[in-house]
Amino acid sequence: MRPSLFNAPPRRPAGQIIVILGSRPGSCMGYRNSSQIIAALLTATEESGRAGIAPTPLLTKANITHSRLRTLTANLTSSGLISRITYDGRNAYVITPRGREYLEKYKEFHAFAESFGLDL
Repeated sequence: MRPSLFNAPPRRPAGQIIVILGSRPGSCMGYRNSSQIIAALLTATEESGRAGIAPTPLLTKANITHSRLRTLTANLTSSGLISRITYDGRNAYVITPRGREYLEKYKEFHAFAESFGLDL
């Protein structure tokens, strides 16, 4: 049987709002604050180990744009939370001990706030 215009799925009425939820269970894709983005960058950097993580995988894991990545990595490097290493002409980022400490304190505070029902 050939498809026809009469078998087409119905169109949504104009102005209908569609909500798309995040891929993680219990998460909803919304705007993140700077602290959450920095935590995502530090987590991805920490998970990469001693070899470091290149900019493209880092921006993919943290879900940010390249221009935002440049700004944030410059800030994190200047504050000593990550270090930029270069090998074979390629840049990579590694987390510093200070960055690990920051990330641990962030996770503790996040858990503390959630225990009071706050979503930061």
